[in-house]
Amino acid sequence: MYRFLFSSKWLGYLLLAAIFATACVFLGRWQMDRRAETLAEINRVVTNYSAAPVPFAEVRDQFMELDPAKEWTQVELRGTYDVAGQRIVRNRPLNGQPGYEVVVPFRLASGETVVIDRGWLPIGNKNPGSPDSVPEPPAGEVTAVVRLKHPEPELQRGAPEGQLASIDLTAYSAQLGYPLLTGAYGQLASETPPAAQMPAAFPKPSTEEGTHLSYSLQWFAFGVLMFVGFGYAARQQARNAAIDAEDEAEGMDGSLDSGSPVHSAAAAARRRAPLPRKRKHPTAEEEEDALLDAQGY
Repeated sequence: MYRFLFSSKWLGYLLLAAIFATACVFLGRWQMDRRAETLAEINRVVTNYSAAPVPFAEVRDQFMELDPAKEWTQVELRGTYDVAGQRIVRNRPLNGQPGYEVVVPFRLASGETVVIDRGWLPIGNKNPGSPDSVPEPPAGEVTAVVRLKHPEPELQRGAPEGQLASIDLTAYSAQLGYPLLTGAYGQLASETPPAAQMPAAFPKPSTEEGTHLSYSLQWFAFGVLMFVGFGYAARQQARNAAIDAEDEAEGMDGSLDSGSPVHSAAAAARRRAPLPRKRKHPTAEEEEDALLDAQGY
């Protein structure tokens, strides 16, 4: 009955179904990988973002090379801002609004220098390509609490004087002319004494998982449904072939003219008819009716 499945036509259909299902599995696994990355980021935020700050001495190595598990860790720094080295970073949208971020070198008492991102500024109305004003950090010795962040890669685009295309700490150090700790920078959480004016603070990172799980399940379901559709089409083909064989046998017996319109219409109707369903057991009402019929009621 299903010998047609070995024909080149149906083998081609099966190959297409397998290719489509494979692509669905690949896309589903890709969504699962993205979900795993999102969950790892959420775990870092939940664990580190609001934890008690640790002294710089305990995490100095993280400013040399940041462990991904330590991202968002709060660190307490003591030192002074190098206002002359302040830069703004271009193309930094926040809540859908274009703007800038303000980065400043922070020289520690040990003589080492790290970079602090002090916050966000909107685009200006006075001078195109720059904010209207950049608040200066507090003068003198400052105690700053920052959250560790990975440096950003170099971008193949320039920036006007006093600006950076990205928080590429190596390129920033080359501009300043003195060494920075380039393994991480700090996103400002608080500083003492506070500045008279501050850039806008950064919002807490989202801890929503998103739709990666639902998308992955949808892709897996599409892959399964492709084979379900193939099986249904094969079953319909086998059913139609059986009807054709039955009609041919009836025509040979002379019971019905195989070339007549009546014969063709009847055969087409049987092909379109739904497959009959067999009931395993009679219902309680049917059993009761049968019993009353047997007793003559």
